Amino acid sequence: MADQETASEDVPVQAEEILGLSDDVVSSVTEALDDEHRFESRLLVEPLRAPELADLLQLLRPELRGRLVDYLRPDFDPEILTELEDDVRDDVAEQLGTRALARTIARLETDDALELISSLQEDQQRQIFQAIPSALRATLREGLAFPEDSAGRLMQRDFVAVPAFWSVGETIDYLREADNLPNDFYDIFVVDPRHRAVGSVAVSHVLRNKRPVKILDIAEPDLVTVPATMDQEEVAFLFGQQDLVSAPVVDDAGRLIGTITVDDVLDVIHEEAEEDIMRLGGVKTDDLYSAAMETGRSRFSWLFLNLITAILASIVIGFFEGTLEQIVMLAILMPIVASMGRNAGTQTMTVAVRALATRELTGANAMRVLGKEALVGVYNGLLFALLIGLVAWFWSGSWSIGAVMAVAMVITLVIAALAGMMIPLGLSRTGVDPAIASGVILTTITDVVAFSAFLGLAAGFLV
Repeated sequence: MADQETASEDVPVQAEEILGLSDDVVSSVTEALDDEHRFESRLLVEPLRAPELADLLQLLRPELRGRLVDYLRPDFDPEILTELEDDVRDDVAEQLGTRALARTIARLETDDALELISSLQEDQQRQIFQAIPSALRATLREGLAFPEDSAGRLMQRDFVAVPAFWSVGETIDYLREADNLPNDFYDIFVVDPRHRAVGSVAVSHVLRNKRPVKILDIAEPDLVTVPATMDQEEVAFLFGQQDLVSAPVVDDAGRLIGTITVDDVLDVIHEEAEEDIMRLGGVKTDDLYSAAMETGRSRFSWLFLNLITAILASIVIGFFEGTLEQIVMLAILMPIVASMGRNAGTQTMTVAVRALATRELTGANAMRVLGKEALVGVYNGLLFALLIGLVAWFWSGSWSIGAVMAVAMVITLVIAALAGMMIPLGLSRTGVDPAIASGVILTTITDVVAFSAFLGLAAGFLV
């Protein structure tokens, strides 16, 4: 029992070591960089892996970040650049210079190299292309020809393909002797004379079969291929739906031109989720590391749009100015209805946007889900109507104000639930990303409905 307790006490320490940087390491490196101790700084970061070094660079002040990059310049790990946020990566790339950056790109896998060079400015790209080997230059130019965020940009150009007439023995000999194979691969693709994929074999299956066996006989015939022009979000959905570890990428003629592996798909899932979260909050990109003025400019347009919608809600309130002047209590209670409507609508909208992204919400089940959300709105509307009606009656001393508050609450929550579902559906049908515009449209609708219902009922029954 004592041994088990000791082991359980060790787990958090081990987890901290695995999951990344500790505050102590960051503080120690910061102190060493402040004192310009080159040797000590390099010694402290030597045990860190590329993702941890990237996190460290992002946590440091810009001047200390530049100092650490300068210290690491002789043996700068190229994988660090692939882990950095865009703004920090731009700064580090500029500090490294064209020649060092070209050497770094040449050491990366083709998909990582393409992602890195596509994030650079056009003049930087031209300088890099002049400094890298011609074979890599041609590969990267070919990759840049594909649409942004497509499978062609995501795929690795290095893969293992063997003819369908080969045996297991010939395949194993090829794997042992070839010097141009990728560092890591999961599947071996079987191709016909036109270089079209006709099957795939896991490396483990090759090793478990005898040498004379034909490679095509043990290949998986039901091969899921990915068109090079497919959007990366659809690629991620395909991997999740089919439980894929890797998938071949094909051109318009069906020829095998690359492969996508699950580690790349995980990055896509993280990127797309982060993008949706940012857009729901009215932020275009992660601007944590951007300059203050740049961040302010990027957020201005969304705030301006919100200002317009707020003015629209205020105009609605202005129509009932006389009602508010006669019953001041209405002005006190009015924000409660609007706030409840916004929150109820946001709950439904969040579920709808996620369901659209995961394709759980389609035209086939849209009406059923819409009906369910309407019932949820009625259910919550009645419960909160009873609650807020009693509170308003007690607070104002007027049962009629409590009744108006209750009825307005039911109307608002039902409309909010319907709007929270219909807005993302409508935007999706028109080709607009629901994560971008749903929030501001929903807020406008719920505010207008809440103020109109509450003040309209008050004007009709109380004044």
